[in-house]
Amino acid sequence: MTPREATLALLAARAEGATVCPSEAARAVAGPDGDWREAMPQVHAAVDAMLADGLIRLSWKGRPLTARTGPYRIRRAGGG
Repeated sequence: MTPREATLALLAARAEGATVCPSEAARAVAGPDGDWREAMPQVHAAVDAMLADGLIRLSWKGRPLTARTGPYRIRRAGGG
């Protein structure tokens, strides 16, 4: 599963407006026996691309972010 597919699948499984942590996507990409930390650069790159495409929005502690900096959460672009 690609980071993009993993992120979108996690979001699709959540309620509208709910968020996911990028580490959740990394864990899905790495699988049960993989090192999810090694997948984080790929997840960050996918998040940057999806943000540029308008598919997702980012936030931290309820505040919107315009770019991926520091800790962040991911939500669908149309959600809450």
